[in-house]
Amino acid sequence: MKKLILLLSLFLAPAFAYKESQKTKQNFSSNNTSHKRLKRDWIWNQMHIKEEIDTPLPHHVGKITSSVRNNNAKYIIEGEYANTIFKVEETSGDVYAFERLDREKKAEYELTALIIDRRNNRSLEPPSKFIIKVYDINDNAPVFVQKVFNGSVPEMSPVGTSVTKVTAVDADDPTVTGHATVTYQVIKGDEYFTVDDSGVIFTTRADLDRENQSTYEIIVKAKDAPGFSGDSSTATVIITLTDINDNFPVFKHPSFHFKVPENVSVGGEVGRVKVEDIDEPQHRNTKYSFVRGDYRDTFEIVANPYTNEGIIRPKKPLDFEKVAEYRFDIEATDPTVDLRYFKSGGSRSISTVTIEVTDVDEPPVFTKLPYEFKVRENDPEKKILGSVWAYDPDAAKRKIRFVRRRASPNADYIRVSDTGIIQLPKPLDREFSSSYNITVAAQEILEDGRLSDRESHAQVHVIVIDENDNAPELVYPEEPRVCENAAPGKVIITISATDKDEISPRGFFKYSLATEDSNFSLVENHDNTANITVKYGQFNRELAKIHYLPVIISDNGDPELSSTNTLVISVCKCNEKGDFTFCEERAKQVGVSIQALVAIFVCIFTIIVIALLILLRKRHKKDLSGLGRNVAEIHEQLVTYDEEGGGEMDTTSYDVSVLNSVRKNGMKPETVPSPYAQVQKPPGNPTSGAEKMEIMIEVKKDEADNDRDLLPYDTLHIYGYEGAESIAESLSSLESGSSDSDIDYDFLNDWGPRFKMLAELYGSEPNEDFVY
Repeated sequence: MKKLILLLSLFLAPAFAYKESQKTKQNFSSNNTSHKRLKRDWIWNQMHIKEEIDTPLPHHVGKITSSVRNNNAKYIIEGEYANTIFKVEETSGDVYAFERLDREKKAEYELTALIIDRRNNRSLEPPSKFIIKVYDINDNAPVFVQKVFNGSVPEMSPVGTSVTKVTAVDADDPTVTGHATVTYQVIKGDEYFTVDDSGVIFTTRADLDRENQSTYEIIVKAKDAPGFSGDSSTATVIITLTDINDNFPVFKHPSFHFKVPENVSVGGEVGRVKVEDIDEPQHRNTKYSFVRGDYRDTFEIVANPYTNEGIIRPKKPLDFEKVAEYRFDIEATDPTVDLRYFKSGGSRSISTVTIEVTDVDEPPVFTKLPYEFKVRENDPEKKILGSVWAYDPDAAKRKIRFVRRRASPNADYIRVSDTGIIQLPKPLDREFSSSYNITVAAQEILEDGRLSDRESHAQVHVIVIDENDNAPELVYPEEPRVCENAAPGKVIITISATDKDEISPRGFFKYSLATEDSNFSLVENHDNTANITVKYGQFNRELAKIHYLPVIISDNGDPELSSTNTLVISVCKCNEKGDFTFCEERAKQVGVSIQALVAIFVCIFTIIVIALLILLRKRHKKDLSGLGRNVAEIHEQLVTYDEEGGGEMDTTSYDVSVLNSVRKNGMKPETVPSPYAQVQKPPGNPTSGAEKMEIMIEVKKDEADNDRDLLPYDTLHIYGYEGAESIAESLSSLESGSSDSDIDYDFLNDWGPRFKMLAELYGSEPNEDFVY
């Protein structure tokens, strides 16, 4: 076949060359119309050369020939790789290759042939392009596109299941028969897999088990088509068996034992049972169930989706005092196992579970949660609402002490005793608070009398039931006004009322006027409101510009309560349209309830009584002022003051030596030195009244000095009266109560500016500009 192609190319080459030369000649002649030349033509054979020729270089490629007859003619070539790989003989036109060619690197070379005059380098013939083709030989082995291929197939797949595809390429010319044809062969692992001519790998066995061997490594060889020599290449294929659910779970142990405290929370974890499933996690779908035992209502088993373990959880509280141990059997199975590929073993696994409950010191348990009590407001006899109760759930059965922990605002009105009795110190007022919430804690009393630190809590809710103890009150939406020329039936204002008590289900408030002797009437709307309307019309502003209208509002409670509220209605001037043009300015009036009036009267009466008491006290002091002045006249000084200022003229009115002489004559010995000045007096018997007075003063002084229940002796420096002849009279505080006697203090104005303030305070005619 190769020889045939070569002969055809040699046969057809002159014809193609002739056609090309004719075309080139025509183009050249058309471009040079001014020069008439003889018809010429390039003449050469089709050029081609084999790749990888092993004969010595250079290799003859072909010959370019022109019909030009000129002894000075010279052939040259131009183009890709001209004069490097390819060169031409200038005189003969033979073309040679000076390098071995590789078709896989470059299959064609395009060159241009020229013939020129040696003397002037002018072209003797138009240039002509030609191609040198490199013929292929089967000199390349197929090569895999990658060294390692990966594939996967489900385990237990039937024979002939496609796994993956490998690819190898041959660099030889695919147009030449057999040069680029690739065949494949499994040279390692052919007992499990095979490959076809397209490179697809198939299984050859149906018992590939992932649990026995999960991956396979095979080697595939690629080579030329049979009958052609050449090298080959190999590639590694790693095949992974994917898992299918073909195995049942099996318990790792025939029995499991767990310990759990009795106070474990509902839904908490008691323990985990472990199973073994050799399938992949995504194909593990273990289901747990009870098969023997009476505790299905106490526990549940939930499968962990990640570890496939069975988590045992309590469905209700455990109690050591009731049941200390639980024992039951559980089974594990997988309903999604594909039984077509199931190999051996049972479809279910059974294990025994023992749960041991341990005792803990539990807090007290309240018998009822939450507690709710109802009490009627203002009930003085309701001192106890009820009680809360809790017990020790442990075997010790300790006593319980109750205490209040938390309370809502204003809940101090609710007390809790140590025994759990809910008490009311005083009646409750629903209008103050309609409900109270407290938290009561229960603590166990230990054997040594201490309180346990474990406690439980209960919520106590106290609801106050309403009584009708508040009268309705008027709501003042705006100041009522009426035109002086208002027509009868004119609605002045719509009034409404509120009540601090709960609204009675028996109806609305009732409205009425306290007197019918007015120019107003009241019409109830039967929707908890009433209209104040004009009764006769035509108000006279000259007689009254403001009308006071008492309105009685009653509720429907039991007992029925009412209040009188006064509406202050202004009579205004209006225009023809009825718009107010002028109203009297007045202070806003509000209704006053009976309770408020009573409180006001009590306050006024209290103020009057206090004022009368103050007035009587002042009058009593005035009466004593004269007596105080007379008593002061018989007082004498016990100490002589030499440092007193002018006006103190009575500093020597009494001789203290008389007292000293009495003491020396043996009346009563002094145990404490006297701090007073001593003046010697001649001894004698007390015959006169003055001497008797001296003896009495000395006795009283000794009693005071030796009486430990009285103040120290130096506190006797208190004087009832000073300076009988002083212009300012006494400065003693003992007679300050009689200071409001009629004394003329106008002399203070003569003492200078330093006493101006004192003169203004005590003068008979104070300065009117002085501000108190």
